[in-house]
Amino acid sequence: MLMPKRLKYRRQHRGRMRGKALRGSELQFGDYGLKATEPVWMTSRQIEAARRTIVRQMKRSGQLWIRVFPDKPVTAKAAETRMGSGKGVVDHYVAVVKPGRIIFEVSGVDEATARLALQRAAQKLPVPTVFVEREVVGGGEAA
Repeated sequence: MLMPKRLKYRRQHRGRMRGKALRGSELQFGDYGLKATEPVWMTSRQIEAARRTIVRQMKRSGQLWIRVFPDKPVTAKAAETRMGSGKGVVDHYVAVVKPGRIIFEVSGVDEATARLALQRAAQKLPVPTVFVEREVVGGGEAA
């Protein structure tokens, strides 16, 4: 499971997910990608489930990049605990994903395989996504 090696502070405030993604909104490494269209907290389990689906669908050919990392700790209190007595212990880690953020990128496979793999992975994720592909600059044929 993905999680940070170490943190400056063990517990964090929840924060807000306002606005669109400033960084990570364009393809950087691969030819095809999966882009989030709504804000969400994505857990390390969800990211791992989607990653395994993509790798299995591509039959371990091509290359995969995970563009989000769960570095935000989420705390939880034990069941049937009374109110008060401080914040709970860290339960799991999430990645804060804003609209427009690229979640996964793939390359080295044809478009049909990439589309199928990323659509199957999208079913594992708690956010609506769109399939994006790299724009070819100056590669059009002259009429």
